[in-house]
Amino acid sequence: MQDHQGTVGSDAPQHFLTAAERKAVSSATQPFRVSLYKALLFGHVAQGLKAGTVYLEQSYKYRALEGYLLEREQWQTRRTHYVHLADLERLADPHNMLQQLEVDLHQQYVTTNARLEARSNPFVQSKSDETLLVRTPPQRRDHTETLATFFPGRQYIALTEILATVNQLTHFLAEFTHGQHHPTVARPPVQTFLAGLLGVGCGIGIRKLARIFRHVQETQVEHAVNWYFTPTNLQAANDRIPQMIDRLPLPTIYRRSVDSLQTSSDGQKFEIPAESLNANYSSKYFGKGQGVSVYSFMDERHLLFYSTVIRAAERESAYVLEGLLHNNVVHSEVHSTDTHGYSELVFGVMHLLGFTYAPRIKHFQRQRLYAFKGLRRHDAYPSFLVKPSGTINVPLILAQWDAILRLLVSLKLKVTTPSALFRRLNSYSSQYGLYRALKAFGQILKSLFLLRYLDDVELRQRITQQLNKVEQSHRFARALSVGHPRELLSVDKEGQEIEEGCRRLIKNAVTCWNYVYLAKRLLGTADPTHQHLLVQAIRHGSPISWQHINLLGEYDFSDKRLEDSVGILPATWLHAKASKLAELVG
Repeated sequence: MQDHQGTVGSDAPQHFLTAAERKAVSSATQPFRVSLYKALLFGHVAQGLKAGTVYLEQSYKYRALEGYLLEREQWQTRRTHYVHLADLERLADPHNMLQQLEVDLHQQYVTTNARLEARSNPFVQSKSDETLLVRTPPQRRDHTETLATFFPGRQYIALTEILATVNQLTHFLAEFTHGQHHPTVARPPVQTFLAGLLGVGCGIGIRKLARIFRHVQETQVEHAVNWYFTPTNLQAANDRIPQMIDRLPLPTIYRRSVDSLQTSSDGQKFEIPAESLNANYSSKYFGKGQGVSVYSFMDERHLLFYSTVIRAAERESAYVLEGLLHNNVVHSEVHSTDTHGYSELVFGVMHLLGFTYAPRIKHFQRQRLYAFKGLRRHDAYPSFLVKPSGTINVPLILAQWDAILRLLVSLKLKVTTPSALFRRLNSYSSQYGLYRALKAFGQILKSLFLLRYLDDVELRQRITQQLNKVEQSHRFARALSVGHPRELLSVDKEGQEIEEGCRRLIKNAVTCWNYVYLAKRLLGTADPTHQHLLVQAIRHGSPISWQHINLLGEYDFSDKRLEDSVGILPATWLHAKASKLAELVG
């Protein structure tokens, strides 16, 4: 079409059309139908872009897969150097790793089935159709005072005070640099930045905020938001808070191990009030509207260390690695998601990059288990209650190992983002070798995890507890968004990321303030009994608490504020002009 300036004739290529489409476009009894041909062409182009058979060199989402990886020539000539740079030397030879995984998987089949046969796991029951019913009881808690009782009870703390206090502790506002890096531009005062954070993060809006807040000017706040509020600045500002909390001993009370940090991620839906390229329609969540999902990452200490805004219909599994590889302050060893974040490909890549993936599986009985070829013929397997139904394709994994290693190095060296790479890889045909090999490797880790997940009730409880922390943060987000609790006001992705970055910064600041306040309260208590009660309340509670914080502002009932300011009173004119009003609306 470019060569002929958009002119299409009967000699246009038709090999991509189906037989029925070719017949509809042109036949012996009718002339070539140009409009229909163009419609079918554009449909096939769109389908090809999604499937990976068509790509755009200058695109971000629709490049060829090669465009997301380390350049092939560099990889072939300096493979050893890049593997060392990415700290992946342990993966240079896959044979030993696969042999060890084969031993581990077989042993886990034996252990899990032996415990089931001995009825050592009371929370797993076999149903009449030989499927398994898996229950996860809540963790036992001793009776303790609720943590809310230890926060200020006689006064509400203003959100502005909390932000100002945490800024003095962490200096997070120092990360707000001018978008044009003008050293001569006068920096707005602290109050202006805090007003911008509240206006954007609480869904109030800058113009409305400037009219209801005192001692700030609308033009100053608008200028600060336009030139200083960027996703990069907000991420850096958010990073300041975990860096400060790392130096506090109190948050370690929530860690199960000083050598291992568990994290989790989950999405929260928000409606978008206008048309947006970064939103999808979903009758389930938005009725006739469209919306997005804010995908957030949290560690054991209740700190939100990363978030991104994605379209509501996108699979969350493509974004699981995003927060783990693209943050500089929290280093996760174990990561949990719900079922929406799970895929066999993610299982494989997470393991190879050094993370333990531990998702919450909703329907265990629907999951397919795999085993190595030799183990499937093992004499004991037919008698097992839980047994494999698929075989690991080891030859395919070995054949594609160089491509797998190149992909991993590209991710570790941040040549591209995991979400961009996974989206493109998932769009390719299931016959694509690298995709199939990663899935095959992931089937090993998925099977190993599912067997442990079935056998270990404490593992299931830990996963549930960690995911509950993210869900509590979602509830806080609703409470914090006093302007529009279920909406993001921006329609473009950058604006949505800024809104979420502001909201996350406010939530992290509240968590930080709560930690510092509880530490002060604990150090100021000399009574050992009271100290013990407070420590137990902290251990079984959550620092994500906002009952003691004034999120709604202050209402002024002074005589001046009760006066009519727009001239409605006295209302004699309302009755005198009743006939005129009736005429106008009649």
